[in-house]
Amino acid sequence: MIEKKNEEHFNRFLAWFEMIIKDHGLLRLCYNNFHKVDENLYRSNMPTPSRIKKYSKLGIKTIINLRGVRKDGGWLLENEACKKYNIKLIDFRARSRAAPEKEMIFEADKLFKNISYPALIHCKSGADRAGIMCALYFLLQKKQETKKAKQQLSWKYLHIKWAKPGVLDSFVHEYSTQYKIDKIKFLDWVKKKYDPIKLEKNFRSIWWVNRLVDDVLKRE
Repeated sequence: MIEKKNEEHFNRFLAWFEMIIKDHGLLRLCYNNFHKVDENLYRSNMPTPSRIKKYSKLGIKTIINLRGVRKDGGWLLENEACKKYNIKLIDFRARSRAAPEKEMIFEADKLFKNISYPALIHCKSGADRAGIMCALYFLLQKKQETKKAKQQLSWKYLHIKWAKPGVLDSFVHEYSTQYKIDKIKFLDWVKKKYDPIKLEKNFRSIWWVNRLVDDVLKRE
């Protein structure tokens, strides 16, 4: 019994060590990048168990993890805390350095229609994947609110549009431009006109900003 308890304590220590050191969670202890998007949605970086406890007191019913199932220390602690505080954890994979895939957009539409609100969306830093997912929320759930969608990809959330994640800005801008011309509905545009390969081909990032984001800030 004592050995089992000691093993549990050791495994918990390893999970925290992996989250804080290997996953650069030390920075997230200092700044959580937590923001209220609207009355039903919040966004942040990867939360700790204590923050999940705090979010449960805000009435948050669902947490959407955009990093997918990882089975690392951070995910294990998050999964455990969500169960403890009766929050539904949904693992949903999004990309930060490529144009959103059509399939992912349709899956996001289903997700937003079926989850319990209020909800929290997070990735690692809360800047890029959380930003595009919140932008999709406004385009899918709020009927083409392009202005608010653009605002989700902002320096306010530590999003840097001159690096590779700037392709996400191009995605929202391309739809916004088309909407001004013909008022096309977002999903109709995705089905009929959106070309992710072409969008990525036309986007240009700045090499030294990429180095900053990838090598210094260690973004995913």
